[in-house]
Amino acid sequence: MKTPSLCSRRVLGRRIGLVSVVATSLLLAACSSGTSGPAAKTGGAPSGTLKFIVSSSDASDAGFRAVNAAFMKKYPKVKIDFSAIPNQNWAATNSSRLTAGNVDITLAGPKEVPSYVSASAQGDDARAADAGVYADLTDQAAMKRFSPSVLKATQYKGKQYVVPTGLSYYTGAYYNKKLFAKYGLTVPTTWDEFVKVCNTLKKNGVAPLGVGGKDSAGLVMLSAVQGLYPTAQDKEALNQGLWQKKVKLTDSKPVQVLDRVATMFGFAQRNFSGVAGSTIAAGFANGEYAMIPDGTWDTPTVTSAVGSKFDFGYFPIPTSNNAAENATVGGKVELTLAVPSSAKNKTAALAYLDFFTEPANYTKFVELSGFASAEPGIATSDFLKSLEGYTKTFSPAWDTVFIVNPKAGAAAQYPFNYGAVTPLGSSTPAQAAGQSQKDWAAGQ
Repeated sequence: MKTPSLCSRRVLGRRIGLVSVVATSLLLAACSSGTSGPAAKTGGAPSGTLKFIVSSSDASDAGFRAVNAAFMKKYPKVKIDFSAIPNQNWAATNSSRLTAGNVDITLAGPKEVPSYVSASAQGDDARAADAGVYADLTDQAAMKRFSPSVLKATQYKGKQYVVPTGLSYYTGAYYNKKLFAKYGLTVPTTWDEFVKVCNTLKKNGVAPLGVGGKDSAGLVMLSAVQGLYPTAQDKEALNQGLWQKKVKLTDSKPVQVLDRVATMFGFAQRNFSGVAGSTIAAGFANGEYAMIPDGTWDTPTVTSAVGSKFDFGYFPIPTSNNAAENATVGGKVELTLAVPSSAKNKTAALAYLDFFTEPANYTKFVELSGFASAEPGIATSDFLKSLEGYTKTFSPAWDTVFIVNPKAGAAAQYPFNYGAVTPLGSSTPAQAAGQSQKDWAAGQ
């Protein structure tokens, strides 16, 4: 079985384990350059070439390009060499560029592991930060513009190595208000209500859900987890319970997650397992399905696809039968920018991060990228305002809490073994859970 990507949107591979060669090359780069992660301090006006790489997505790429153009207008002696790398090529490209000292701004996300987690589970970016691969940005003026809660979420061992670009939420679904009105449907707040909505749509010949089974079906699984483990504490307790062998993936509640996944797969469009996530917005706009499980990062894409055909909204997929447990959408801090210690143009890199975070420039970026603001006082879109009731209390999505065990088998490398569930795989939820528990236990 070929396991699909967790999510088509971002480099979530950093959260679920990259190949060890990446970390090895980063550490070699740090050792060969003789750096030890000093605070990034430079002087003088920026000039020269600024080499900047990110993992590619149309909306955020557009946001970066707009800021890049404004930066080069302000600093005409700087030329930005900007590369948006396809997600599947990101790990290898980033590693080789870091090793060669051929990048001034890149993406990173060092994360501390709890005391109950094996040291072998420490992520590549964390090992790289420890080795001095990234500059310490703690004292940079840009950091003071962000919300304290965001800085707390992105700090590593009490230091700031990254600049956040925004927030995204992705355990909900966009819905076609016109179709909902046509069939007398209201936004569901419990699992039973959601199933009833889906059955009504199906009875009337409308596919309830549009799912990109080829590369973004993991969003269905993350949505299932959110309602059943709604708070940060719930997810942290689940993660700790798995690591301390107090919880098994074959227990009733974890199996219920996969039961919910299987039900939602049953409400997806025909032959969805081979469909790419990049085509889903167009199908939604054409009325091929009434809802799409997706992240708020795709709002610009959905808006462009829908045009004036109909209004759309967004709601948390309610996988609990307790409405209060479905009141939030899970999210994460989006792409986080880092300056390698080996950067050849650190002056321009730091000037760019300061410019990027200035309110006027940052407002333009979040407008184009579709991200929610990580800075207080930034004007937001009407769409994001409509979600404020769901995002008032930040709830991290499960993939940002779960820590993979690199010693575990393949069926436990994802937070829940959704890729084994029919029709992505050939297993029932109970069988898929059994496979993942076996592989998880093998690594402990």
